[in-house]
Amino acid sequence: MELSGRGDRTVRIYRALRQAIVDGRLPVGHRLPATRVLAADLGVARNSVTAAYERLVAEGYLTARTGAGTFVADVRSEPATRRAPADPLRPRAGWTYSATPASATEPVPRYDFRTGMPDASLFPFETWRRLVAAELRVGANHPGRYGDPAGHPALRAAISRYVGYSRSLRVRPEEVVVTNGAQHALDLIGRVLVSPGDVVAVEDPGYPPARQVLASLGARVVGVPVDADGLVVDALPDRARVVCTTPSHQFPLGGAMSLTRRHALLAWAVQRPAAIVEDDYDSEFRHSARPLEPLHSLDTAGRVIYVGTFSKSMLPSLRTGFVLAPAPLRAALIAARQLGDSYGQVAVQAALARFIDEGLLARHVRRAGRAYRDRQARVVAALSGLPQLSLVPAAAGLHVAALTSGPAGPVVAAARNRGVAVEDLGHYGSDSTGFVLGFGAVDPALLDEGLSIFTSLV
Repeated sequence: MELSGRGDRTVRIYRALRQAIVDGRLPVGHRLPATRVLAADLGVARNSVTAAYERLVAEGYLTARTGAGTFVADVRSEPATRRAPADPLRPRAGWTYSATPASATEPVPRYDFRTGMPDASLFPFETWRRLVAAELRVGANHPGRYGDPAGHPALRAAISRYVGYSRSLRVRPEEVVVTNGAQHALDLIGRVLVSPGDVVAVEDPGYPPARQVLASLGARVVGVPVDADGLVVDALPDRARVVCTTPSHQFPLGGAMSLTRRHALLAWAVQRPAAIVEDDYDSEFRHSARPLEPLHSLDTAGRVIYVGTFSKSMLPSLRTGFVLAPAPLRAALIAARQLGDSYGQVAVQAALARFIDEGLLARHVRRAGRAYRDRQARVVAALSGLPQLSLVPAAAGLHVAALTSGPAGPVVAAARNRGVAVEDLGHYGSDSTGFVLGFGAVDPALLDEGLSIFTSLV
């Protein structure tokens, strides 16, 4: 409430409160502060507030109840119509993006084979709640101070150790930059590496949000085909400044990039030179042999930027990921993080550090991995017997892809009408037709029934 300047303060208090009531900013039934409290907050005499209240009561905007307080009355006034501006504010030229509905606001299908979602029922919520509560206590982690834009020091150290034993990466804590997930990491990388007009290569089929965030920064995004050995290096555009790839578990097809192809990609990046963004998608959940070495561990020229996330190994709502960047980019990434949102949730990051260091993350991944291996085997068994489908081999992750010769869209729609949510491979940009079935979020008790409905429609 603005009371500076000349004029009767009682009148200005009255007008400000009346306008707030008419606009609906003070809803019907809202209890106003006591005159003494509001006068102290505004730095005015109590008589000024009392007189304003009395006038509003007399005009029917407020009702006073003895012993209870002063409340907003139901005046049923129509708010003033806001005129449309002659020249309304609009997004900048070229902005064509719109937010997609969040999965939390969509009705959950009975047979949920959508991708990208782990099984929340497997997560140790009680343990996690205890760790977070401990970090929120007064005095823990200096809650009255701003955090480090690079991430909580204990979490950076824990991540360096975790990727050391889980992915055989030799990383120092200072090489880790904590982010709000993999998508945030891609945004930061794009901001410090990509100029408008730069060519960025992405896998086709691939992850649409990665393509979109880079295009939104002005990059010219070019899709590059994927075959059985991974990204086709010979098809990379010569002018590519950045190459984004998911070598450990290609999304959405599911295969792993061969060692020969990995070396070819690294050699290509050195010759240009170009940066390689390695998204280690779903690599935690292996269903067969140990994965090939990450590109980051093979890189001797500092061309690879490694991106990891805890969205699948823990929960998407945790919103925590990380970047392992070559030294020349590290300061710029940290600055970009600070310019964007300053820093992350300190208590959550500190709790995650303990979750990792106490072996709880590794234990959870082992337990969840057993459950996911069983589900993957059931999905593969149900789809393998169909001659019209060709399964794409996948040794990791939370989904299975299957190619088909006919159109996938009508089958996806028919399945949706029967409560079965599967995804069209064409949604990910490929010329190939097929289906993608996630098994992280589906109820295990309904998995076989859902698969039966789907296979009857193919």
